[in-house]
Amino acid sequence: MGGPTSGQIESYRRDGFLIVERFLEPADLERIREHFMSAFEHEWETGLAPDEVNYVPGVTASDLTRQLCNVRKADRVLAGVTLSRQVGEFATRLAALPGARLAQDDAIWKPPSGKALLCHQDAAYLDHLDSPNMTTCWIALDDTAADTGTIYYVRGSHRWPHARLAGTFHAPDDWLGHVRSSVPDGVELELVPIEVPAGGAAFHDGWTFHGSPPNERADAQRRSIISHMISTDTRWNPEHPHPIYSRYCRPGETELDEAFFPVLWRDGYRTQWLSEYTSVGVPA
Repeated sequence: MGGPTSGQIESYRRDGFLIVERFLEPADLERIREHFMSAFEHEWETGLAPDEVNYVPGVTASDLTRQLCNVRKADRVLAGVTLSRQVGEFATRLAALPGARLAQDDAIWKPPSGKALLCHQDAAYLDHLDSPNMTTCWIALDDTAADTGTIYYVRGSHRWPHARLAGTFHAPDDWLGHVRSSVPDGVELELVPIEVPAGGAAFHDGWTFHGSPPNERADAQRRSIISHMISTDTRWNPEHPHPIYSRYCRPGETELDEAFFPVLWRDGYRTQWLSEYTSVGVPA
């Protein structure tokens, strides 16, 4: 696909998000879904587990939303999506970045009647980086609807004062509690559900509030695969180490290593190992 167009860029910067009705080719979806489900069965194609595994088959409660972080390390077909040139170049141009580097990817599976995820700002979780920023590509692997626990954006919230971390991320009692306590005086919450066919996508700014309510349907699931990108200018903040991801910080240095945080796009450049690693995936 081409783009983003000037109209899409204007919409993204005004609203803090952009909906793209068709991002992945329909012919690729079935293979991606097969590998997605295998990963949640802990069948690691590469022999490596993701950095965070928030689901154990037969153990995790059936109504909790399931999550794997950095699933690209476990499966090269899924890496072909999260590490793609298409994702990196689109995000770079959309958000006017010098380049886009992958910080983390996610596989999210909200089962039928699955519980909510907190309405939050991604960049608020990044105080281990200097400076906190994020541009996210969220890709639906199932048709989404307002009542299937799809992602909701709060229009224009990327222009609000940055909020502190608060609330429970998984299965909060009130998925809108944190954003309601953070909304500026005189501002009304404008919630926008992302309703796209499978293969559709949404991009959002790291300071845009977003989350997902419970899945109200017992006959529909919501699977998605996500690339969380940061600017290629971003460096480590040594004063605020992260309990998981700071293990990839080289001692005494603040530069992020492309072995762990690859450049998806920067003026045509891509980290060299991406092409071979994702050669079994879709698309490179």
